[in-house]
Amino acid sequence: MRIAVAGATGSIGARTVAVLEKAGHDVVRVSRSLGVDLTTGEGLDAALVGVDAVVDTTNCTASDPAETVAYFGTTTRNLLAAEEKAGVKHHVLLSIAGMDRVEGNAHYVGKREQERLVAAGPVPWTIVPATQFHDFAAMVAGWTEQDGVATVAPLLLQPVAPDDVAGVLAEVAAGAPLGRHQDVAGPDPQDMVDMARRTLQAQGRAVKLVPTWSGLFGPDMAGDALLPGKDARIMPTTFEEWLASQG
Repeated sequence: MRIAVAGATGSIGARTVAVLEKAGHDVVRVSRSLGVDLTTGEGLDAALVGVDAVVDTTNCTASDPAETVAYFGTTTRNLLAAEEKAGVKHHVLLSIAGMDRVEGNAHYVGKREQERLVAAGPVPWTIVPATQFHDFAAMVAGWTEQDGVATVAPLLLQPVAPDDVAGVLAEVAAGAPLGRHQDVAGPDPQDMVDMARRTLQAQGRAVKLVPTWSGLFGPDMAGDALLPGKDARIMPTTFEEWLASQG
């Protein structure tokens, strides 16, 4: 199959490209750095010629709800319109497990708009909701770190390995549209503060962690808000196995 990956130079996109190519698929890399701009549509029609399926792994770093909605709305509309024009038969979207249970997160507002557009769009689709990745806790600590101190919310997560998610995306893209795929998660729940502490230790970094709900994530994300659904697809790689590779 000829499969395009949007966000092909990002962490998950690059992994998905690698899995697809290993399986023998003809992969088209879609990225602004490679001459295809989803925000303007530049280069998109040419990139999708002969493409059977598209995997969207793009991300947005904006922290304002209006900005995330604008970004995901614009890029998704452009992508779906180009796919319809090219005769693409399957749109696969990487999304986030549990985000419908959280109201105040700006990123989730944009992702919900993205999901809405895909589900209402002209191209048959599969939405793959995944839990946070194993490196999420250390990434959050990096966002907030100042003078060797970082604030981290005590979120309960069930993190998943990026390689495992890429494998699911590649598998789904090569198959028929499924609608909403079950949540994709790692095998074990983890406390995000403990995840950050252990990851930083494994990386040899000395950072004091301050647990708090007053930072980036509020108490509406406490409890099981971000845990996967009961019918989740549980992937094999544990946090401890991933951690062992971080030294």
